[in-house]
Amino acid sequence: MKYRLLVLVLVTILAFQCKQKEVKGEFSFAKKETSEHLQASTTINLENKGVGPIDSVTISEAIDVEMAGIGKELYARKCTACHKIGSTFIGPPHNGILERRTPEWVMNMILNPEGMLQQDSLAKALFMEFGGQLMTNQHITEEEARAILEYFRTLDH
Repeated sequence: MKYRLLVLVLVTILAFQCKQKEVKGEFSFAKKETSEHLQASTTINLENKGVGPIDSVTISEAIDVEMAGIGKELYARKCTACHKIGSTFIGPPHNGILERRTPEWVMNMILNPEGMLQQDSLAKALFMEFGGQLMTNQHITEEEARAILEYFRTLDH
């Protein structure tokens, strides 16, 4: 009985001291991420086109509803195992992506995730931010990637 009481008191004291240090910013049981990792998914880079077959994308002002519908269906089939709209999952959410990335970068990431990871600093930072999870190459065609991009445009409206 005395032993249990002593252990309980020691655990309570230790927990209290850890909490005190956490408040002061000296110690925390929670995993802390570096600012570099925290910024990868929210970093805005509207100049980087990424690495892959896409060097230019023409986007009209009006959303192509038919193309976006095809993109939505493809996204549901091929992307939702790792991505959720509006929340972080295994990978980042895609709503607002075109406010942070160029259309070319987005399509190159869809079409060439391995090459992007090897040669694109932003893709590398995202890889680290999301626990080293490599985006799976879904063998999507350029036309399908463009439809998914069009679907992403609807998420921001």
